[in-house]
Parts: sequence; structure tokens; C-alpha cells
Amino acid sequence: MKIKYSIVKPKIKINGLNIKKDFVIIAGPCSIESYEQLEKTAKVLVKNNIKIIRASAYKPRTNPYSFQGLEEKGLEMLNKIGKKYDLATESEITDSRQVKRASELIDVLRVGARNMQNYELLKELSKVKNPIILKNGFGANIEEFLGSVEYLLANGKENIILCYRGIRTFENSTRFTFDPLMIKILKEKTNLPVIADPSHASGRNDLVLPLSKAAIVCGTDGLIVETHPNPKKALSDNEQQIPLNEFPKFVKEINDFVRFEKQK
Repeated sequence: MKIKYSIVKPKIKINGLNIKKDFVIIAGPCSIESYEQLEKTAKVLVKNNIKIIRASAYKPRTNPYSFQGLEEKGLEMLNKIGKKYDLATESEITDSRQVKRASELIDVLRVGARNMQNYELLKELSKVKNPIILKNGFGANIEEFLGSVEYLLANGKENIILCYRGIRTFENSTRFTFDPLMIKILKEKTNLPVIADPSHASGRNDLVLPLSKAAIVCGTDGLIVETHPNPKKALSDNEQQIPLNEFPKFVKEINDFVRFEKQK
């Protein structure tokens, strides 16, 4: 069987950031709720030297009556914010029919945990130039995760960023079980950049910082975290989003910790 994930060496640059060489923080709300919400967030990100804003317009939810996102209208809002504040944009794609328009509006496209093994979506994403963030599935082991990576590589896609966000186990004191050693193992098996998602892993905003530090110790190339102007009123995943007024402190602690680790 031909395997490419162990030999490919992609060079990914996003908004002046060289992924793998520059520690990257991707941040923003879980869901796009309004233009005003995105603008408040963007202003704080820019002040804290964050180059990529994340926010989802399509929300695959367990409950069909939960907020499903603003869809293409949300992508258009995010696109305007990105241009206005010179931020690269990142958002989740859930269906192959969304790919063409999303790739025109958004800089970085994300495949969420629920779609890691949506092979038709992966094939369609391999046709666009945008960098792809691929998250591991809820119950996927490393080899299954890398099998999904191979679907992208086999169709010519190389600018791929892996995202580890933990897996579902019998433990329920956190949203998912996050083993930071999986980051180290992924980096041993591939040359692809690997980032961590401590927001979805923990399900609690007070645990995002310590989980981020654990990921940094294990060699993560960056973080994707959620922050919201008023998490209590967020339309999705309100408990895991860092209040926007606390985000600058989070960024400072992370940057200080990254510098400390590099000096070792």
C-alpha cells in the first residue's frame, strides 16, 4: 500500500505565518452569530497579534433543534471581517456542496471531527488550493486518522494541518479525553503540522490554558481556541469559550510559555 503521509513535507504559509516554524494561535467564536460579534472579536485579536480568526457558519449538531449556523451568509460576514482587519479566516465545512463557495470566501477550511471519515468531502476538498485543517474523529485511533489524511494526499492535496482534539472515552468529567502524547506521535509519523484544540477537548474554558500548555510541552505547532464576547449568551458551546475580555491574558501566558519551552 502506498503511503504518503510519512514522506510529504508541505510548506504552509497563512497571513505571514509559516506553519510549523511560527507558533500559531487561531481564535474566535464557536459560531458566527452576527457581524457585530465578529467585529468585537476581530478588534481584540488584532490587538493581541493574532493573524487568523476562526468561526463556524455550518454547525453539525447532535440535536437537530440546536442552532445550525448562519451558513453562507455567515461565511460572507467572516470574509468581510477578514478583509477589514487583515485577518486570515478559518471555518468548518460539513458537506461537499459547500466547498466551492466556501473556498472562494474563506482562507482555511476545517474538517470537523464528525466528518473525518467523510471521504467524498475529503476528495472534494483536495481540489481546492486552500489549506485544510483536519480534526481527528471522536472514536478514531491514530491509524484511522492518518487514513483520512491519505485520502487528501492521494488526491494531490499537501497543505494539510492536523488537529488533535481528543477522543470520547468512558470518562465524563471533561467533554473528551485529551492525550497530549498523541501530538508527539503524530509528529513522529508525519511531517505535517499538528495543532491542538483544547476548547473542544475540555469543554470548559477554565481548562483551556492548562491543556494548551500540555500540548505545547508535547510539541504542538499551534492552538485553535474559542473566545466569545459573552460566552453565557453564545448560541453554541458556551461553556468552553474564553470570555473575550480574558483572552489577552490567555495569549500572554501562552506566548510566555512557548518562549520558556524554546529556551530549554
